[in-house]
Amino acid sequence: MSVARFDFSWLDSEYHQETLNNLRTAVKNVKKLCAVMLDTVGPELQICNKSGNPIELKADEHVTITSDLSKDSSSEVLPVNYADLSKTVKKGDTIFLGQYLFTGSESTSAWLEVVKTEGQDVVCLVKNSATIGGYVFTMHVSQVHINLPTLTEADKKLRAFLDSQNLHDTQIFAKIENVEGLRHFDEILEEADGIILSRGNLGIDVPPEKVFLFQKRAVYNCNMAGKPAIITRVVDSMINNLRPTRAEATDVANAVLDGTDGILLGGETLRGTYPVDSIKTVGRICREAECVYNQYYHFKRILKFIGEPMSHAESVAASAVRSASKVTAAVIVVFTTSGRASRLIAKYRPPMPVFAVVVPRLKTNSLKWSFTVKAVSRSEGCLSNLGQPQRGFANDLNHNTHFSLRSSNNASNIMQVGSVTSSEESGLTLALNFGKSVGLIKPNDRAVVFQKIGDSSVFKIIELNDS
Repeated sequence: MSVARFDFSWLDSEYHQETLNNLRTAVKNVKKLCAVMLDTVGPELQICNKSGNPIELKADEHVTITSDLSKDSSSEVLPVNYADLSKTVKKGDTIFLGQYLFTGSESTSAWLEVVKTEGQDVVCLVKNSATIGGYVFTMHVSQVHINLPTLTEADKKLRAFLDSQNLHDTQIFAKIENVEGLRHFDEILEEADGIILSRGNLGIDVPPEKVFLFQKRAVYNCNMAGKPAIITRVVDSMINNLRPTRAEATDVANAVLDGTDGILLGGETLRGTYPVDSIKTVGRICREAECVYNQYYHFKRILKFIGEPMSHAESVAASAVRSASKVTAAVIVVFTTSGRASRLIAKYRPPMPVFAVVVPRLKTNSLKWSFTVKAVSRSEGCLSNLGQPQRGFANDLNHNTHFSLRSSNNASNIMQVGSVTSSEESGLTLALNFGKSVGLIKPNDRAVVFQKIGDSSVFKIIELNDS
């Protein structure tokens, strides 16, 4: 895995802090970096089950959804955290609910049809039998606008939590869950750092036969903007089975071939019987699909979309990727301080790994000297992490492989750097030596080096000797 997702829609920050500590311990044990994703609550309707006992709903029976939270959940009454539900829905509307909503298993999620409204109550007809367990389960009203705040109080507390973890440069990925999100997709993409396409929710808010169209269009738009696209709900059957269905395996592969950058697992790892096997299986499918990924087709498609005239940086980045393919370079080494250069290279989806070497900036005032560097985020095959003055980083996340390297923890190694040129030479040597150590670079291989010199972006092709 490359990213660990923390679902803040349930439990408290103490629980998630404990999980984060476990993740950090695992990272140290396996010597592999893993990013952290915080999934906020957002405008979500939730059924409150105080007892936590399973609730059995039977087809063709009636159940009342009420905004009176003082009532206990049962097969007859379900309290919801939305006071205006009875004013929002009408007869014939469709409601879906379940703890792990829209997994494709009708035994754990229920489909309801609104029969009538009475005061603050909504009477529904149960369309399928289901047993729903847990203290909180999600409710979704199909194609109905719910007037809830986008940021809840729990979401607002996340900033303090992020600051306490020194995650000041955290990026924001927007999760598209309904028709409203699709209508405003372009505006959302412009503001967000990446997109998560929540296919489970979309699958009930739009006709099933339309989901693939929205997915392909969303992935295409993300590719053109150079921002990561992530999809959900891929191998739901592996919650209870050791192998995915043929349709699920094909779905994952086709998503990769379309240009999807990440696969987000949910119930498979949260409560599934085979969490490790799920990750391994999806990883193998992604790697196999990437072996036949048509990089040149996507490269030309991005060039056509951008058009002419191109910006200087965009032109050089595209040329660097194309040259790397032409000379069959083993790697592309990118020097960066903010991550923009590495994201620009990754936008053109090179078939070889990308090493992003983070170069700290030296600042001074009348009192002290200091090194600063911004975090570099993953974007379409490239990932780099926060570089401190006493450490050098070069990380790669191409073809689902993630490497990291560090130089000596002695701060004097950095202070001995006398110029930008010598700093970049030492960073290049560090990156190339690491590539050799993990078998990505062999004698007589070629590498493309991309960097900024002053206000200009340049690249060069180097050939490695036998040493």
